[in-house]
Amino acid sequence: MLEKLNQKDIRTLKIGAVGVAAILVFVLILEGFEYWDQARKSFKTLNGQLDDIDADKATQSRLISVVPVFEMPVEKETQKVRLRDKLIEQFKNSRINSQPWLEVAGKTSPLPEYGLLCLKSSGRCGLTQMFDLLARLKQNPYMVGIEELRLKCDAQNPQQIEFDLTVSTFYTKY
Repeated sequence: MLEKLNQKDIRTLKIGAVGVAAILVFVLILEGFEYWDQARKSFKTLNGQLDDIDADKATQSRLISVVPVFEMPVEKETQKVRLRDKLIEQFKNSRINSQPWLEVAGKTSPLPEYGLLCLKSSGRCGLTQMFDLLARLKQNPYMVGIEELRLKCDAQNPQQIEFDLTVSTFYTKY
């Protein structure tokens, strides 16, 4: 069929093929520009989010002070001693006298590789002392949570309370 075409027809077909190739290249370049524009917008968005996250030292220290500290659990007896000693220290700093910490049965741990250890104590103190203690308990690196807190006000002196406090921690089973 190409033998029947004259020079003018062959030249027209070549120019048409070059035109089709140019159109395809142009379409690919336009898609590349659209991709580049989208990537640039995404980069600006992510960069703005990073700038929002990047905080000065004062803001970082304020945020870190809000986050409770936590140390990884160890075997049961060691974890029990660590938690109890830290609780005794915190109670002493809050000037609260309490009964000795006793191990009590608690809920089961939501994590299969860890057990849940609960310690309970009771005593008497002032209401503001208890509030101070509760505010500082998040600084205990071994405590996971407060399982139970009962407060009973004295009828004659409402600022004096009797309390029962049960706290929990994790320990490793293996």
